Amino acid sequence: MPFLYSIVLRLYAWLLQLVAPFVPKAAQWVQGRQGLLPRIQAALQAETAPLAWFHCASLGEFEQGRPLMEAYAARFPGHKIVLTFFSPSGYEVRKNWPGAHYIFYLPLDTAANARTFLDAVQPQLAVFVKYEFWYFFLAELQRRHITTICVSAIFRPDQLFFQPWGGFFRKILGCFTHIFTQNQTSAALLHGAGIGQASVAGDTRFDTVVRTAAATPRPLPLVDAFTDDWVPVFIIGSSWPEDLPALTPLLRQYAAQLRFIVAPHEISETTLRLVEDVLPGQVVRYSRAEPATVAQARVLLIDNVGLLSQLYRFGHFAYVGGAFGKGLHNTLEAAAFGLPLFFGPTYHKFQEAEDLVDLGCAFPVNSADELLRAFGPLFHQEEARLKVQDLSLDYVHDHSGATNKIMRWLDQSN
Repeated sequence: MPFLYSIVLRLYAWLLQLVAPFVPKAAQWVQGRQGLLPRIQAALQAETAPLAWFHCASLGEFEQGRPLMEAYAARFPGHKIVLTFFSPSGYEVRKNWPGAHYIFYLPLDTAANARTFLDAVQPQLAVFVKYEFWYFFLAELQRRHITTICVSAIFRPDQLFFQPWGGFFRKILGCFTHIFTQNQTSAALLHGAGIGQASVAGDTRFDTVVRTAAATPRPLPLVDAFTDDWVPVFIIGSSWPEDLPALTPLLRQYAAQLRFIVAPHEISETTLRLVEDVLPGQVVRYSRAEPATVAQARVLLIDNVGLLSQLYRFGHFAYVGGAFGKGLHNTLEAAAFGLPLFFGPTYHKFQEAEDLVDLGCAFPVNSADELLRAFGPLFHQEEARLKVQDLSLDYVHDHSGATNKIMRWLDQSN
């Protein structure tokens, strides 16, 4: 099975090289790994401080791992952090993050790459965030008796690990020293599959969003000017073109009664123009806005990256994108500010989204008509909106604390 696994990974890397001239993300993936191991060796050859290795698939996993990295750095100030990403959408955005001392792409998972990488890093601790179960890296970490944990993990019965033929994949999970899950269901699945080194800690993203909501806000004078007339604000975060058919009637029907802030998931000229075409002449791009005139627009279109988590504090309602496509984006950033949430139908893999729906704080929709019907009562009944706000804030605060649980385990295991 390891041989077949290796063949599949090499085919994957070859396909990315094949499409790289036509797909920018594939090009970044390929280019970022050219000469990667020699660069890692050169960067670390003179390092004498103890190192902790944190690995995140992409940007979402980074946000889950961030509170733990910051807590680790505070607890062990003499140690340094090596952060790796699999995806360009994580690496390219966070490659200059000051919380880590070294930031790299993850080399392709081969036995030789795993040995070379670990020879260079020699971590005292390895942390994998949520996903990313790479066989050769994990097997080599286990062989070297390096403490290796997975945090904010979530599992479902239909995954390969829990199938009768999933022995190889269960072996991968067995390489971890401990797996911290988001919920009891995931821990029970692991225990039932013979993975005893698992316990519930929760989702570390709750710690991030609680801290963000409580922190001194970042000054955003343009957004202040746009929202400074007591008109309710509807935040549309991480939207995709697939979300626009459901959103367009809402934007047009409520343009005179609301202000909208739209932050697309991907910033491209095509995506920005699609939003501008919904309300021609009423949309202003953040990069082109002026404080004196921005309030004349009905839609503020965010054409940069990294601002969204700071925008939810201006909102009264929020729509989170992605759930009309591959999957829902981060709902907790909005929930931490008590905003009633709306999103598309593909959300069932996300525990927090299911919880918020069950609580009546979030409203999945399949169409524009459903979105209008769900939004109307909350817009016209302030008491209903405030009830959602209280429930949402309680939920987020009640589920925080995963970082402290994991740090206590690390303290006890040292």
